Amino acid sequence: MYRLIRPLLFRLDPETAHALTLYVLRFTGALPPLNWAISQFFNAPEKPVHAFGLTFRNPVGLAAGYDKDGIAVRGLAALGFGHIEIGTVTPRPQEGNPRPRLFRLVEDQAVINRMGFPGEGASKVERRLSSVVRRPSSVVIGVNLGKNKDTLLENAAEDYLSLMRAFAPLADYLAINISSPNTVGLRRLQGRDMLENLLRRIAAERQNPLNPNSYPPNSYPPNPYPPNPYPPNPYPPILVKLAPDLTDDELDDALGVILDTGMDGVITTNTTLGREGLRSKYREESGGLSGSPLRVRSEAVLREVVKRVEGRIPVVSVGGIMSPEDAKRRLDMGAALVQVYTGLVYAGPGLVQKIIRAV
Repeated sequence: MYRLIRPLLFRLDPETAHALTLYVLRFTGALPPLNWAISQFFNAPEKPVHAFGLTFRNPVGLAAGYDKDGIAVRGLAALGFGHIEIGTVTPRPQEGNPRPRLFRLVEDQAVINRMGFPGEGASKVERRLSSVVRRPSSVVIGVNLGKNKDTLLENAAEDYLSLMRAFAPLADYLAINISSPNTVGLRRLQGRDMLENLLRRIAAERQNPLNPNSYPPNSYPPNPYPPNPYPPNPYPPILVKLAPDLTDDELDDALGVILDTGMDGVITTNTTLGREGLRSKYREESGGLSGSPLRVRSEAVLREVVKRVEGRIPVVSVGGIMSPEDAKRRLDMGAALVQVYTGLVYAGPGLVQKIIRAV
């Protein structure tokens, strides 16, 4: 069916097409009978994965960037994903970069985006997730966190900490995005000194109790003076998302800090600034490149990350996964989970089911 729809979608501006598909998923998710029918159509075997202290119904997730504001969780869950990563969410609303900012490179089966974290901001996303009373319980929900464009790098930790506090009661895991190429200076946070400062503050924050109002009534002792008045370890697992363009030394530094500060996992990789071998007329557009051309680099980084973390934390692989064979190879290489996005643009939503059946 997607083979029939895709030519129509590809006649539209990429950002318009994306908004349309997201609206359709939001609409179907709001109609339980229709959403149920779609979930039956995309039904796939349960293939549970245990990682970060969580149980995923299968190893296939939706990468951050598709549903930035968490408006279509139910509709997306019906496609069979084991987890859905919302975002990137910023503390305050922002428009992102000027349009056009999204380009299809059809000849290369790729996408270039320079979106710049457009979104409604944390408050609206928080309210939206809070209102999803009957969230699909079998789907793990992650929230990808980023700083606002106008937040100075030296103040970036405050953005991430405020987002952690907002989404800890709502998300199954949190992802710290320091690797998007579309927010000026953001990737500098992957350097050893800046990353250590950021993650040490995050590590300290996760030891603090959350506001008790974040918890349902009676979920903590009523006595205001007990030795431990709040539930222990209130924060969900915290993952760090890295870029594919780090040098070996930079990758070593980043992984060392991630391990030393007790983060729960690493997501590798974000989009790349590389442009090797592209044929499309859009190849010189600025922004992050995803899709088939990222496959080789993403696999190379995964191989190095798996080797260097030595099983101490799970690794999520994303970038250039366009087929079931791509996904199976990543899992065989040591990834605990995989995520897709650009692959859906070219192969359609059936890709999720095909991957699950193949792995």
